[in-house]
Amino acid sequence: MTHIQLLGTGGTIASRGAGSTGSVATDTAADLSRSQYGELTVSARDVLTTNSYRLDLGDLRLIAEATQEALADRDNDGVVLTHGTDTLEETAFLLDLVHRSPKTVVLTGAQQPADSPSPDGPRNVEEAVLAAASPGLHNSGVLISFNGTVRSARGARKAHTTASSPFQGGAEVAHTAGDQLVVTAIPRRRHPPLPLPPAAFDTTRVEIVTAYPGATPDLLDFAVQFGAQAVVLAGTGVGNAGPGFAENVAQAVESGCAVVLSTRVPWGPVVPLYGNGGGTDLVAAGAIPSGDLNPFQARILAALLLSHGTSAAELPWAFEAHL
Repeated sequence: MTHIQLLGTGGTIASRGAGSTGSVATDTAADLSRSQYGELTVSARDVLTTNSYRLDLGDLRLIAEATQEALADRDNDGVVLTHGTDTLEETAFLLDLVHRSPKTVVLTGAQQPADSPSPDGPRNVEEAVLAAASPGLHNSGVLISFNGTVRSARGARKAHTTASSPFQGGAEVAHTAGDQLVVTAIPRRRHPPLPLPPAAFDTTRVEIVTAYPGATPDLLDFAVQFGAQAVVLAGTGVGNAGPGFAENVAQAVESGCAVVLSTRVPWGPVVPLYGNGGGTDLVAAGAIPSGDLNPFQARILAALLLSHGTSAAELPWAFEAHL
């Protein structure tokens, strides 16, 4: 009989108590699922019980370690991780970067608290268990299952604050039709997995600075002065920023702080095209293009590489190797 390990971390799916004090994650992993789904059995344990907007890199490291432990257990045929939707895309991408098992890891959550009139958590968990157990999704890495759609972790992001299907992006790999899972694609694993995050990951400083009309590079300078090891610049369009940014990127890189160039646009790659302080000048100043990675997933990759001892000077080639 196929067995799935459910790991709980909290989030809306585990939250109760809406009202003047707001919902708070309180339910355990055991509260979130049944012990059996047809011919599938499920065991549950808690890693954390918190809302995901409170997570830090140390918490993400604990989740990665717990996931690796569950994958290494021969009794488990797959892993489901319940997680708050606010930062699910970062945790999912970190897990995908270090994933080295043919077994599938599926993250899910909820948009409605557990004590709402129509909670969506139970159905999402059921569909995630089905995906984690599917032989057709073996060797798919880490996936996100929500409201009947299963997508790859890389490239996914939360695109709506309240919709029942909040995630977009990535590659859609499966969907549910009634009680059946229909597999439509398998993500290509293009890169060798990285090691699990070390303890240094907890305190790795990678900040995000956003470009907008009238923005100055002062926040970039501030991040460098106060110990950032890297800064992700969420540029406009295909990766641009206004006056002064190219010069300050060069100063940051010279001082030993790496700069990664991403875009604030939800979809599409960074393509350095423009001079006069645009992406061409930013890359010439030492910024590292993030390819298709959004600023938040680019930050996770940079932090993981830096925590493993990659220097700011080595980061460009190391980063490019995992795009």
